Amino acid sequence: MALIELDLTDQPDPALSSPPPAHRYRIPGLLVAAVLVLVAGGGAPAMPTLWRYLGVVPAAPDPELRFQLTGGRAYTMTATGTAREVTSWTLTEPPRQVWRTRYELPAEDPDAVGYGGTDARQTGDVLLVSDGPATTVLDAHSGVTRWSAPMPVVPMTGGRLGLVQEPRFRPGTVYDQDSGEPGTLYFTAGGEPHVEPPTRTDIRAVDLYTGVTVWTVSVAGSVIADAAPGDGPAVLLLSSAGMQRLDGRTGKVVRRIALPRLDGRAPQSGELIGDVMMIYYYNPHGYVTDEVAYAPDTLARRWTRPVPEVLVQRAVCAGLLCSESQAALDVLDPATGRPSWRAPAGVDLTRHGGYVLETGSKSGEPVRLVDAATGQTRVDLSGWPSDVAGAAEEPIVLRRGLDGGSSAFGVVDAGRDEVQPLGVTGGVVSDCTSDSRHVLCRTENGLRAWAYRL
Repeated sequence: MALIELDLTDQPDPALSSPPPAHRYRIPGLLVAAVLVLVAGGGAPAMPTLWRYLGVVPAAPDPELRFQLTGGRAYTMTATGTAREVTSWTLTEPPRQVWRTRYELPAEDPDAVGYGGTDARQTGDVLLVSDGPATTVLDAHSGVTRWSAPMPVVPMTGGRLGLVQEPRFRPGTVYDQDSGEPGTLYFTAGGEPHVEPPTRTDIRAVDLYTGVTVWTVSVAGSVIADAAPGDGPAVLLLSSAGMQRLDGRTGKVVRRIALPRLDGRAPQSGELIGDVMMIYYYNPHGYVTDEVAYAPDTLARRWTRPVPEVLVQRAVCAGLLCSESQAALDVLDPATGRPSWRAPAGVDLTRHGGYVLETGSKSGEPVRLVDAATGQTRVDLSGWPSDVAGAAEEPIVLRRGLDGGSSAFGVVDAGRDEVQPLGVTGGVVSDCTSDSRHVLCRTENGLRAWAYRL
């Protein structure tokens, strides 16, 4: 544009009676060429658009409709009896249907206790769709059903292998639900309750693309198994024999340790929280009395601590190590087990996007984002009463209502320590979900989609 302005301020040359020398054309010619290049390229560099409306994903106004963002696409899921219909949509402008598939779930076991919800997760070239405990694996490009299993399938690092657990019970131990008799129950992978623990549990690695079993490890009794963090596929396996780390590709034992008894009590459960494997010891009344932290890679013991007895849990602590007493909720240092900071009263804590998100325990409204190590405020979320559902590793998308029923959105990306306003909906929306580039919300005539940039 500066070239054009300079050209306009120049005074015209006197009229010529004969063509000027060739050198007189050189500079003006270069200026004209430069202007043409700018016009062809758009005139000036375009400013980045932070918020862009893409269009509507057609969907019936059904409150039971489930929708998900995963792998850069939107998926809608509907249920009719045992039939399931899944549709894949590209988030272009406008959104476009890629494929639609329909499949049948196995008939429900009348003795099974239902658990789990509906969820879709893309890993590599496959889409894992869960419906309660059952998993159906679809080709992410065509929607063709590749294989299915009546139990959860947990992807391991690398995206090609999955982990499956199958407890095996002695015949005649199914719990009679009509009896209502009290006692400890043990469940199959599909949710069938038994009154005795399993005689053994089979741990299997399966090829996510084909469903073929790659290896199987059988362990006596009940076990707890989970995909281990790290660069390659691995499994953490907790059983009465101790704790093991297995190579995810072969099932071979990489490391093995025995777990000590405390006051004559063996550990009864455990879970993986971040990069710490927690092992729990219980008293006869069913309360955790002690917990021991182990490194999931080396299985080295990090620390041990007694757990205060709390009859009623008052706060949620997700993705963090916490200690709740009658007086407060403390966040623990993963390396030492000692309290790092104390959460304010009346909030739940969730690890999200490089921060810890505090939400009101009663209201569910976001309060602030704090530093995971110190508890110091990083971002004040006043004025943003809703956070949009999204994966823990994704940016935190926020929402607030505006006059007339529309909503405004903002986003916090790790390290920026501020809410970046994005844009508004221009209409009424309800349930919303997000990923690192898109927001998808339910409306009366379908699902409205937006793209955003950080």
